[in-house]
Amino acid sequence: MGDLLVLLISCVLVNNILLAQYLGNCPFLGTSKKMETAVGMAMAVVFVLVLAGVITWVVDVYFLRPFQLEYLKTVAFIIVIASLVQFVEMFLKKSIPALYSGLGIFLPLITTNCAVFGVALIISLAEYNFLQALVSSFAYAVGFGLALIVFAGVRERILLARVPKPLQDTSIGLVTAGMLSLAFFAFKGMV
Repeated sequence: MGDLLVLLISCVLVNNILLAQYLGNCPFLGTSKKMETAVGMAMAVVFVLVLAGVITWVVDVYFLRPFQLEYLKTVAFIIVIASLVQFVEMFLKKSIPALYSGLGIFLPLITTNCAVFGVALIISLAEYNFLQALVSSFAYAVGFGLALIVFAGVRERILLARVPKPLQDTSIGLVTAGMLSLAFFAFKGMV
């Protein structure tokens, strides 16, 4: 149980998929202008990432490795992730149309979000058991959501500040993301 807690803290804070491993920056920068959109994207990524982590683990352990088809890992993982994103997209379009329109193009971009694919590969390369794969995929997703929501809060505050012309919009977003990343590096000594 202690190992799972260390894994959880490590994935959320120490090895944060966005701020320490720099994966998934496109939706991070694109959906963080409004808190509602950031929370919706965080929930969608949590759902997709947890399911993708678990399903790709099953595909890897029970299909690819036993039949020595590891060379198909990339294709298999992308098919799983794309299918899950389509499911989330259909669900949001039907159930929460305001969030669906707010996420816009960034919802289908979860399919190509390197954070989701990166977590699937990290789990595969680390050769986690099922429980470790479940905990780490959930923790990476929570870390993604935490970073996205904190960043959205900071960006909403920046809109109220006087920002020099050359640093407006994406530039100040990148600078802020860099400073937030430096803040998360303070957790490196924890685990």
